[in-house]
Amino acid sequence: MLKRLLFLLVSLVAPLGAQEMLFSHVPDPKTKTKVDAVALFNRPAPGGFLPVRITVNNTSEQEGKINISTTSEDGYGDRGSEITSSFDLTIPAERNSVHDILVPCATLLNFGSGGFVSVDVRLSGSYGSASGKLNANYDDSQSAVLLSEPLYTPNGSMLDSHLSSSGSSVHYRGGSQTFAGRFDARSLPEDWRAYSGYDGIAMTDTDWGNATPGARTAILRWNRLGGELVIYTLSGSSDLATLGISTEGKGTRTADRSFGRVTLIPLGRDLKLDAPATVERFQDHARLAPLNHSIRNDFSAAWQTKADFGEQRYNYGLFVLILVAFGVLVGPVNLFVFAKSGRRHRLFITTPLIALGTSVLLIALIILIDGFGGRGMRTVLMEVRPDDGENSAYLLQEQVSRTGVLLGGGFTVNEPAVLTSVPLASGQWSRLTNDNDGGGMRYEEKFEDGKMQVEGDWFQSRSEQGHFMRAIVPTRGRIEARAESGTPSFLSTFDFPIETLYYHDNSDGWWKAENVVPGKAFTCVAASPAEVEGFVNDASKRLAERTRGVLAVNGKGRVDREFKSLHEREGHFIAVSNKAPAIDTLKGINWIETRTYITGPIVKP
Repeated sequence: MLKRLLFLLVSLVAPLGAQEMLFSHVPDPKTKTKVDAVALFNRPAPGGFLPVRITVNNTSEQEGKINISTTSEDGYGDRGSEITSSFDLTIPAERNSVHDILVPCATLLNFGSGGFVSVDVRLSGSYGSASGKLNANYDDSQSAVLLSEPLYTPNGSMLDSHLSSSGSSVHYRGGSQTFAGRFDARSLPEDWRAYSGYDGIAMTDTDWGNATPGARTAILRWNRLGGELVIYTLSGSSDLATLGISTEGKGTRTADRSFGRVTLIPLGRDLKLDAPATVERFQDHARLAPLNHSIRNDFSAAWQTKADFGEQRYNYGLFVLILVAFGVLVGPVNLFVFAKSGRRHRLFITTPLIALGTSVLLIALIILIDGFGGRGMRTVLMEVRPDDGENSAYLLQEQVSRTGVLLGGGFTVNEPAVLTSVPLASGQWSRLTNDNDGGGMRYEEKFEDGKMQVEGDWFQSRSEQGHFMRAIVPTRGRIEARAESGTPSFLSTFDFPIETLYYHDNSDGWWKAENVVPGKAFTCVAASPAEVEGFVNDASKRLAERTRGVLAVNGKGRVDREFKSLHEREGHFIAVSNKAPAIDTLKGINWIETRTYITGPIVKP
């Protein structure tokens, strides 16, 4: 009985400490008007977004307008990178209104400053000004984890101590490390992008029940994109089916879901976690390395998409020749021919004309050689889920591009997505590398009408840049079964052709189809497991290391049997297409190849 009372007490007190107050602003003590800004997670992620809830109690008869401006950085001064945003909010008169915003977090690339990420939130407008700040430190190889308040309160310090004393690679230089941030399950955000910077989330089944249906859906969508979801069960009857996670999960306590995994673990009513096992669960990188660590390292090493895109070198010789000619022309020729003795006053005319002409020539050559816009290549891993009413496609998109002259770097991302610049190997065209701690890049993201408006250094003139994107888009595309007995026959409702498709049936048999066109039934032929494994290994080589791990293939191209590969799931297919649409970014880029690997279940009529 005492343990139950303690549990209820923790649940009641949870909202008081689970969130982080950024500011509570009263513009006029004579009124009850008040503006609160609360971070729904008390620890910002090393990338992605920080969900912030703005609550305004407007006691005035006048409508108010406020602006929330934000800055996140991962360094000091010009070191590291910075991302800004702003939100214009209209506050109804004589009402208490709540506004949830997604504050972009700088991708943590600058570990020369101690692995430090900060988020600054500022208020201006009808109710005066206020500000608040939230900071966090991460090691290069540390997973970003969130714990619900009932788990955090009795275990947070113990987990921090074990992480700091474990001697693991995540031990922070010069001090103790923080294992996780915390949250209140009743105030969880309902946008999957709010969780996109985190590698793992842990909560109790009671927390799961306290979360709103929208928040649970958002977490499950984040989970499909590669997140590690752990639910500690206080009731012995909880399974994936009773928690509403899987309709086929009766009695099941663990499942791979697309690119992620969900695990149920029994826990006593005292809510005490096994510190070594918990730290190992989230910090063990046997399957997937931490997202931030992968962004920092995967694209600057052996990245096949970049290798296939090829290299291009500056034509230094031509420009050196022009500069030498300019020196001769503006010096001796100018002095002894154009403005010789007795006509020195002509130098005031000839010198600017020679400089202007040379500048025009250099600009013309740059445009002639590099052109406008740019070229690029993209590789996409896409899981299609038409089952359980999801009708969604989960995309991991890797892209590299090389630009010529850009007249502007802004663009709009129409789909719900998370965009990250990735460091490339050092080279003549690379602006962001692991050698420059973020390169002093300045980015901007703003949300307008549900779309993300992007400005800043995402693309720069005469540069190479790499990006990693995660997105969830609605789709009715699927592979439908026409006949499964004997030789299987299917129908594709995708609006693009498929080059090659492999199907794994419920009897562990393999089937193959080629040149699949939309809306036309096709029949498969038998395929060998060796042929399928060769196809999957070839696909894995084109992907960066972490995305390759999603396919459960290690760096040497061999299937890791500890984790089930996507293509090994019975009743599922894996296919490839060069015609599938991807998430668009800068309009001026000509994507010379977009290669998409598609997986998902076969839909039965």
